[in-house]
Amino acid sequence: MQFKLVPEAPESVDYLETVQAAVPLVPGTEDDCCARIMRQTEISPRDEARTWLTFLRALELATEGPTGFHRVRGRPAPSNPAERSRLRESFVSRVYGVERILELLEAANEPLSADAVFDRFRESIPQYEQHKHRNRLREIWGERVARILDWAVLFDLAVVESAGYTVADSRPNQ
Repeated sequence: MQFKLVPEAPESVDYLETVQAAVPLVPGTEDDCCARIMRQTEISPRDEARTWLTFLRALELATEGPTGFHRVRGRPAPSNPAERSRLRESFVSRVYGVERILELLEAANEPLSADAVFDRFRESIPQYEQHKHRNRLREIWGERVARILDWAVLFDLAVVESAGYTVADSRPNQ
């Protein structure tokens, strides 16, 4: 399963710990979990809290069961190299578009702006999404691509330079 929602990247990947801690251990409804995230972090409005909850699921830091959403026990500890590697793998394999965007960066002969990445990625956007967001495709998916790029930088999969994004030299083989 791949997830499409990606929150705006924070200053540090360590912020994942803060947001994950806001998700309850005891399963709760989406509304309850979003309210907790908003109360215990600086995240708002509710739609952004929902995006974070979805993203935590993509990174396997939260899960949805028959009785609701809850956090996965343990803290993400992104400073731990093994845990950071696991988070990176989840990001690449479980967030829609990440793998393709990294391929586009790798194939480019020069740094690419977020807009240039979007233009190259556009054909990878599912047809139903293209029809659904026909008049706002660049706005919605352009923002999503930019957010993926920023998270790729946080996970050391990409590098941002003044001219744009490039794939990181240290990118693990996927």
